[in-house]
Amino acid sequence: MSWLEKLLPPKIQKSDVADRRQMPEGLWIKCPQCDTVLYKTDLEQNQNVCPHCSHHHRLGGRERLNVFLDNEGRYEIGQEVVPVDALKFKDSRKYPERIKEAMENTGETDALVVMGGAVHSINVVAAAFEFDFMGGSMGSVVGERFVRGVETAVEQKVPFICFTATGGARMQEGLLSLMQMAKTNAALTRLAKKGLPYISVLTDPTMGGVSAGFAFVGDVVIAEPKALIGFAGPRVIESTVRVTLPEGFQRAEFLQTKGAVDFICDRRELREKIAKVLAMLQRQPTDAVS
Repeated sequence: MSWLEKLLPPKIQKSDVADRRQMPEGLWIKCPQCDTVLYKTDLEQNQNVCPHCSHHHRLGGRERLNVFLDNEGRYEIGQEVVPVDALKFKDSRKYPERIKEAMENTGETDALVVMGGAVHSINVVAAAFEFDFMGGSMGSVVGERFVRGVETAVEQKVPFICFTATGGARMQEGLLSLMQMAKTNAALTRLAKKGLPYISVLTDPTMGGVSAGFAFVGDVVIAEPKALIGFAGPRVIESTVRVTLPEGFQRAEFLQTKGAVDFICDRRELREKIAKVLAMLQRQPTDAVS
């Protein structure tokens, strides 16, 4: 017992240090933009957007679809497709070990969640990447789920929406991963031939093979504020070409000035904005969208 504890009255001593240690961790989050300490529950209720500076913290794929889609009539697509180690790949660890760890940490079976549902009563199929699953990397399962989502949209004659958050192709699947770039774009070509809209929403980060594939081929390309979007990262580019990149390079605002992004939208306004865009593209009245 320390000298301070000896001086404290018995009631104060019973405040019990052990009880303080039992307080759950992760209740508070410090915003990297404005340094405000935020209560995690309040942040989650605000769609992981800082209420003080509007910094967009990353949002999980399933959580994103839960706040984006209407509550009624949701159904998941392609959840039965799971990854396999076709190449028997091993770097510092075996691929199945990495998959198992990602499944335990995220509760997902791969890096893409696809759901059918509606946005302000407009029927859609929506896909969202889970970045915490191996960096949101695109392997065979991600490609297959994406294609199944597009095929469902074609069958039901509804728009397709994708929220990207990825580091690119999954190196543990080699060429099988790179093949998904052609596979997913071919599916979107079939969607376009049916005259159905494809909306691409780029979130932080959208990099690598996904940015070189289906991320920029949407009828409308939307980005969240300050999202990092590109192929190779800025540090890789600087070390390769030996030049200093301009401020804000590869951020959503920079890409908008170059015409690569149609507009930037706050996450809390995406439901209404996308619903209005879909209504206009399908020549439907926008009055019902509020």
